[in-house]
Amino acid sequence: MAASASHISVRKIDGVMRVDFVDRNILDEVNIHQIGIELMKAVEAEFRPKLVLVFRNVEHLSSAAFGTLITLKGRVESRDGQLRLCEIQPRIREAFTITKLDRLFAIHDSYDAAVQSFA
Repeated sequence: MAASASHISVRKIDGVMRVDFVDRNILDEVNIHQIGIELMKAVEAEFRPKLVLVFRNVEHLSSAAFGTLITLKGRVESRDGQLRLCEIQPRIREAFTITKLDRLFAIHDSYDAAVQSFA
C-alpha cells in the first residue's frame, strides 16, 4: 500500500511553524485523521511550539475537523506553545463564530498579523 500524500505543508520560518493546508475541502474523516496525525507530529517535535495554521486554500471544513483543531490546541498548550489561525474564508469564519470557537482560537486576518501576535 502506497503512503498517502501529505495534506499539509509545514515550514519553519524564524522559529514559527507555518502550516498550509493542501486540500480545499477538509471533510473526509480519513483525511482529517491523517491531518491530525501530521499536525501532532509537528507539535511533538518542538518544545514551546509556535504554530500558525493558514487556511487560505480551504473552502470547506467539517465538524470533525473542528474537533481535530480543538485537540491540537490542547496539545500545543500542554507543550507550553501557542497556536494561531489565519486567512480563514468568510464561510468557515462564520462557522467558527456560530460555534463560538472564535473565542477559543486566536484568529488573524493575515499570516504576518498572526506571527506578530506571539508573546
